[in-house]
Amino acid sequence: MELIFEKSVTGRRGVRLPAGDVSPAPPLPAALVRDGAPDLPQVSELDVVRHFTTLSRRNFSVDTHFYPLGSCTMKYNAKALEEAAKLFAPYHPMVPLLPHGASFSQGSLGLVHGLGEALAEITGMDEVTCQPLAGAHGEMTGIMLIAAYHEAQGNRKKYVVVPDSSHGTNPASAAMVGYEIITVPTAPYGDMDLEKYRAVMTDEVAAVMMTCPNTLGLFNPHIREICDIAHDHDALMYYDGANLNAILGKVRPGDVGFDVIHVNLHKTFGTPHGGGGPGSGPVGVKKLLASYLPGPRVVKNSDGDYSVIPHSHESIGRTAGFFGNFGVMAKAFAYITMLGQEGLIQVSEQAVLNANYIMARLKDVYDLPYDQTCMHECVFSAARQARNGVHAIDIAKFLIDRGFHPPTVYFPLIVKEAIMIEPTETESKETLDAFIEAMRDAADLAEKDPAAFAELPRTMPITRPDETRAAREQNVCYFGC
Repeated sequence: MELIFEKSVTGRRGVRLPAGDVSPAPPLPAALVRDGAPDLPQVSELDVVRHFTTLSRRNFSVDTHFYPLGSCTMKYNAKALEEAAKLFAPYHPMVPLLPHGASFSQGSLGLVHGLGEALAEITGMDEVTCQPLAGAHGEMTGIMLIAAYHEAQGNRKKYVVVPDSSHGTNPASAAMVGYEIITVPTAPYGDMDLEKYRAVMTDEVAAVMMTCPNTLGLFNPHIREICDIAHDHDALMYYDGANLNAILGKVRPGDVGFDVIHVNLHKTFGTPHGGGGPGSGPVGVKKLLASYLPGPRVVKNSDGDYSVIPHSHESIGRTAGFFGNFGVMAKAFAYITMLGQEGLIQVSEQAVLNANYIMARLKDVYDLPYDQTCMHECVFSAARQARNGVHAIDIAKFLIDRGFHPPTVYFPLIVKEAIMIEPTETESKETLDAFIEAMRDAADLAEKDPAAFAELPRTMPITRPDETRAAREQNVCYFGC
């Protein structure tokens, strides 16, 4: 395939490499020697700087745009957290595991231990591991812990129960560990149907995986009863922590009956999120699962120092290198420390207030399938607009031209033409009002001129791509060659 570099000009260069200072030059194997010069673009330094700066200004990010992705908690990442992570940048994560390395790493080990203690307190768990590198990785770890527990108890378990509104990673994680999935439908009141849940629960169920509040943004009033029913069948309760931002300081999942939880540091605790990473998904457990946690573990000694201990013989073993994604952990620990208990409570209160404000201001122009007080996010339907040929994806494209990253669309799957909005606590009323105005304008345009949506967005280099084909046949050429 011929490479085309649109900005390349023959003879132009932005860097001149010094001559090699190794003499004599070591011979290279013949198989590694090029037949000719590499085909690289010929550009000046200024060309390169302007090219990538221009591309960066076409991106949407939390630092530049309102980013109301439902179920993702795309909150602002305070720059002070980046400074906190820099403090640990010089230290290699293998140092604590070297002979006598713990004596050189007391600060790092103290952070790992302190973050685990803080997360245990926030979630109502007894022990926490910070090893998992993402939410889905935390889910996998949690289900592996549950499987190890049942195997040790001699329990014959076959199924994992999930609501039909669950995140797709829930059934995927359970299936990867070897369980079959039982899906329980949502009742008209917006939560897992309690009676149908009772009907599927048997002694062959290993666990029930839930998000509370769920992906409709609703807190399940029957959650304690659901946990009790699971425990009556010797099943464990798994808490998907993706929506933890809604209940910080208000409800601890461990207090209502959950046995294991993963926490998305890159959602709830102010660390970056998106673009494939970085992620971090610590897992907390009740005492009955503590011996199965991955190792090595950081413990605090009687003299106040920290040391590293290997995992126990019951442990599921290491699930990630080192102690997890340390930079993300440092940012999360700084976030928790800066806010404190009252600050974390204010986070959830403001997030819930913002979501309900948006819901109240838009429910007269968009359908609201479950019209009740929401938590951190609200889910509308564009079914009314779809009758005129304007779908959720069209409204998303409209918002791009107004300077907003679109909300999540078409999820949860149980809502037709779903538009899932999570404003987070870090957004001001002025930003919310501007977003609400744009959403109302979209609804108005859908009534007056629905054909106009076919041309949107007008302000982007790429407007209406075939998104499936784009994912399968990536073309990274600048002008779309």
